[in-house]
Amino acid sequence: MAHTLLVAGTASHVGKSTVAAGLCRYLADRGVSVAPFKAQNMSNNARATPGGEVGVSQYVQARAAGVAPSTDHNPVLLKPRGDGESQLILDGEAVGHFEARGYYDEHWEDALDTARAAHDRLARSHDVIVAEGAGSIAEINLHDRDLANVETARFADADVLLVADIERGGVFASLVGTLELVPDDIRDQVAGAVITKFRGDRSLLAPGIDEFEDRTGVPVVGVIPYDDPGLPEEDSVALPPVGERSVVGADDGVPDDGSVTVAVPRLPRISNFTDLQPLAREPGVRVAYVPPEAALDDADAVVLPGSKNTVDDLLALTGAGFGDRLQSFDGPVVGLCGGYQMLGEEITNAAIEGTGDADRVEGLGLLPVTTEFSESKTVEHVRRDLRGVGPLSGASGTVEGYEIHMGDSTLTDEAARPFDGDGAATDSVLGTYLHDLFVNESARGAFVRNAFESAGVNSPAANERDSGDPYERAAGLVADHVDLGPLGLADW
Repeated sequence: MAHTLLVAGTASHVGKSTVAAGLCRYLADRGVSVAPFKAQNMSNNARATPGGEVGVSQYVQARAAGVAPSTDHNPVLLKPRGDGESQLILDGEAVGHFEARGYYDEHWEDALDTARAAHDRLARSHDVIVAEGAGSIAEINLHDRDLANVETARFADADVLLVADIERGGVFASLVGTLELVPDDIRDQVAGAVITKFRGDRSLLAPGIDEFEDRTGVPVVGVIPYDDPGLPEEDSVALPPVGERSVVGADDGVPDDGSVTVAVPRLPRISNFTDLQPLAREPGVRVAYVPPEAALDDADAVVLPGSKNTVDDLLALTGAGFGDRLQSFDGPVVGLCGGYQMLGEEITNAAIEGTGDADRVEGLGLLPVTTEFSESKTVEHVRRDLRGVGPLSGASGTVEGYEIHMGDSTLTDEAARPFDGDGAATDSVLGTYLHDLFVNESARGAFVRNAFESAGVNSPAANERDSGDPYERAAGLVADHVDLGPLGLADW
């Protein structure tokens, strides 16, 4: 059976996903058969596998490990849809929508059995499993139902690596407090701790590390410097709160008067916002997450992202007057998945997706499309030939991505198709169900060129950012800054 290492955290957003991905690639590069695992994930950033949906981090970690992404890597997925409800997905298949109490009362045992069985299957076919926890392992109100942390540590008999973020301050208090609050049996399984996001002279940490180790007996096996390998974000912690503005992609040396701004409405139920990350890495491109009530005066292009609840997010946009401002906007506009549905003329059977009982909801009216919701859900990886139309004019070739959506969209009038059977486009507006569109260089390059042209700004000649392979960068952080010996991985 495989050796399992649980990468657990003192809090959310401390770097667990990066450490786990780095470990997966580091071990895979050395010929180790390694697989990622997260028993229960809560994220609206999902990816499609042949068996169904998994969280984006486990999809990324599987790629880092050199294995085909599988629902076994993330057997339980909760996708929040607002108003205290989440869609429950077991082994890649949607089970229903539940409030937290209903999930724990009615489906907790099923989720536990599903996770345990998935881990057992992985353990029989791999040497090492790198499991990722969720949030903090020290949530004492959840210790009797903490599937991603406590239960995983138990049923996998895992060594635990505790990850703490120094950037937010109080790193030693977080580590000591976490060790004080975890169950006694789990405390005995903690093999080491890693401090992440460190800036400065590591020697200044030495007194704190020494006292922590003396106090707890747990070795600090690594101090990882602040670095962003470029892996997709897992959840909306990385985004500004609803009602606030935030700009990403500004650290490229391109002056503001030589850049363009892509405005992205910060939907209350935004999903798969990782679609925007490739744009933010382009020189001279600023991706601005803006409130629905924000003006578009300083925007050069607009992308409407995906949504876990298209109908309610559409109503939020129209209620804030965003649709009226978008109608008069003259730059390139792209809608992805839920954003595509919003750009159409109407949505029917809307009560299936929304929280109200309206059967029909008027869309933003920028594309001749109507969408009809049904209970069925499309989840698939796709490969398509791209036609360079509308905001993607000049693009060509084959692109890859994935679809995860409810509802089917139908043309109500003539319109260009960016792909066979999918999407619609006018001269300046395009919609598609294809997530990861901008991961594809041809599509991304065409959209960026058209945004610069529309803004009357000269586009930077080439991408001068030397970001490198994000998997190898994450592996390098682990190799250079983490001692794997106390974690039971020294022999690999």
